[in-house]
Amino acid sequence: MTAPDPSDAALAEAELARLRAEAEAAEAAAKAAAAKAALAAAEVEAARARAGVVSAGQDAPPTTVTPDAPAAPDATGPVTGDGAGPLTGDEVAAIVRGYAFEGPAIAVGALVNGDPVPEAQVRIPLAMMNRHGLVAGATGTGKTRTLQGLAEQLAAHGVPVFAADIKGDLSGVATPGEASEKLLARTRGIGQDWQPAASATEYFALGGIGHGIPVRATVSGFGPLLLSKVLGLNATQESSLGLVFHYADREGLALVDLSDLRAVLTFLTGDEGKAELKGLGGLSAATAGVILRQLITFADQGADVFFGEPELDVREFLRTAGDGRGIISLLEVPGVIDKPALFSTFLMYLLAELFEVLPEVGDVEKPKLVFFFDEAHLLFRDASKDFLAAIVQTVRLIRSKGVGVFFVTQTPKDVPADVLAQLGSRVQHALRAFTPDDAKALRATVGTYPTSGYDLERVLQELGTGEAIVTVMNEKGAPSPVAWTRLQAPRGLMSPTPEAQIVAAVAASPLLAAYGTAVDRESAREILTAKMQAADARAAADEAAREQAKTDAELARHRAAMEKAEAAERKKAEDAEKKAQREYERLLKKTAGTSRTTRRTTRSSSPLEEILGSPATGKILDGVIRGVFGIGRR
Repeated sequence: MTAPDPSDAALAEAELARLRAEAEAAEAAAKAAAAKAALAAAEVEAARARAGVVSAGQDAPPTTVTPDAPAAPDATGPVTGDGAGPLTGDEVAAIVRGYAFEGPAIAVGALVNGDPVPEAQVRIPLAMMNRHGLVAGATGTGKTRTLQGLAEQLAAHGVPVFAADIKGDLSGVATPGEASEKLLARTRGIGQDWQPAASATEYFALGGIGHGIPVRATVSGFGPLLLSKVLGLNATQESSLGLVFHYADREGLALVDLSDLRAVLTFLTGDEGKAELKGLGGLSAATAGVILRQLITFADQGADVFFGEPELDVREFLRTAGDGRGIISLLEVPGVIDKPALFSTFLMYLLAELFEVLPEVGDVEKPKLVFFFDEAHLLFRDASKDFLAAIVQTVRLIRSKGVGVFFVTQTPKDVPADVLAQLGSRVQHALRAFTPDDAKALRATVGTYPTSGYDLERVLQELGTGEAIVTVMNEKGAPSPVAWTRLQAPRGLMSPTPEAQIVAAVAASPLLAAYGTAVDRESAREILTAKMQAADARAAADEAAREQAKTDAELARHRAAMEKAEAAERKKAEDAEKKAQREYERLLKKTAGTSRTTRRTTRSSSPLEEILGSPATGKILDGVIRGVFGIGRR
């Protein structure tokens, strides 16, 4: 028999020592995680004892929304679960280490390895919540409840939250939840110390449709890029609309509501604005006409109520309650669910406004605001390249403003790759693969995850409601291990808050006085109306002047004709007089040549006297007298 090689024995001993060290390290990590969990639980109890809860704008039971923490585990050895799951004990221990953060964190849930492993808590570092995230999953897999749970915990940490309430059931955050045996059994199984609590909540409504503080935007603030997306314009029309906005800005025409933009387009396509339209360059009358028709159709659908003043100051979303909790701002949109492109683009507008008005803060201990972008696929559908570029730039840069953005949608493929590349945390609920396209999308999703001990293509189809595959960005900026997670239950009501309670909260809101009533100030429509009225007045005056000139000319013509006729009559009369004079002179001369010359010393006789006094006249008169009186000889 050959004696054993001492070198082999040494290697075996070294390997045994290495494995023992790893086991001890795993055990130490588990104990550290257990200690941190116990500390978190103690802090929760202390906070609960110190503070009460009052929901924003309404009365609420004296419970406080506090970050959920697991009950202190009794970890006396490596954390392995029940051994029936897909992960080995070392892999479970690696997940425990991967989610054991030093700073405050948002509790997502507990690891599932066959059964839940309460000691293996999956969390997101609070400081990393501004690195953005994705919550995805098929309909009915629990995305809304995940959103609600994250929002509640963020608010409890003093972080304001904005979210769109698509179906109306997210309003339950304002009302304490209702306990049930099923709920308590589930929360105990994942180490969650569940207590019902309400969060401070403010309700908003697009254009005032529904219950909430009206959210309006001016057309100028909304901008040509977002408006083109809403109107469904192509790239050429989008560029042309940008020229119209440029013209309005240059001419000092405030575009407050849709009627202002319609007035500008009507002016540019009318007779008065032809010269202005020609001066814009690149904007044809036909394109302007198409935009105008689209705008009229859009307004006729009731969309004009979303544009106007007072325009909401997006910094209202950054408010906190008096007790330091963040206020959850819910945008109620059930009333405009039939206009998905409108409300999704409005959310992008609000996000872009936040980017414009907030200062740079760099890396902070906790976000200034977390913005949940629900039904995100509606935003990216049929989006132009410029629009997508604007979204990517906003998401990339808004992190430095202290704002985190979480996109909520059905599959990761709904979100462009350039946007996905900016996301640090991912909560992926179950995916369905009923069609070849679904299967392709599933494989593409699996390929984006770090290497793990899961067969993700299978697991993603087997996840139950309220379960998800989670990976987050740790405090060092590296991805955490992939974890099959059973998510914590929200503490608020998992159904809509009663309508009467919402109405009362809105009526008591301090924002109602500032934004409740629409204001119609002088803007492009009034300016252009006055301008066109002045032009019409000038045209009328010019027309009246032309008519007066025409009348004056006609009068002058008639006067000239009359004067000409009078002159002709005078000339005729003068000619007749001259002719008579000539005839008279002729007769006078003729008479003067046949009569005797009579010398008159006393005075000169007139022609008549000369005729009557002539011998011939006397002879004639003598004959006449004799005949009359019968004295003539027979």
